[in-house]
Amino acid sequence: MRLFHVSEDFTIGRFDPRPSPSTNTTLGTCVWSICEAHLPNYLLPRDCPRVCFRRGPQTTAEDAERFLGGATQVVAFPVEWLATVRTTRLALYELPPETFVEADAEAGYWISREAVEPLGVSAVDDVLAALARSGAEVRIVQDVWPLRDAVVGSSLRFSIIRYRNAKPRA
Repeated sequence: MRLFHVSEDFTIGRFDPRPSPSTNTTLGTCVWSICEAHLPNYLLPRDCPRVCFRRGPQTTAEDAERFLGGATQVVAFPVEWLATVRTTRLALYELPPETFVEADAEAGYWISREAVEPLGVSAVDDVLAALARSGAEVRIVQDVWPLRDAVVGSSLRFSIIRYRNAKPRA
């Protein structure tokens, strides 16, 4: 198993436990990572709103055809973020899995209660190319709200990230 942390900061030498970035405080302080299968959800600038979805065990054939077509996973973001996506350089830290435990299988989140030093860091200079290499289909949309609402109402597995940064509903 491979675990990662994606950042725009290339200077991290150690990841120290910190409070959850969400309102969920039940996990306490920890180091967050993402498993390789869910890595495409995070190969965008940190603040970029996105809708990520894939087939799950409960996904109907109709939803798979409607939303995925031939794709195995989709990462969609608003067109107003395209220039930022094209110019953002990401640091991809690989983390040692020994102290991590799975926190959310659906989202691919793993946590460690201990400080962690990365095994290494690599640069993602072309985010769109990295997404393509990962097997994710990229969709750039004018308005993410209709897609978000449709995906949430579907039988797909999904992740809605940084929606507070999306333009308000029309």
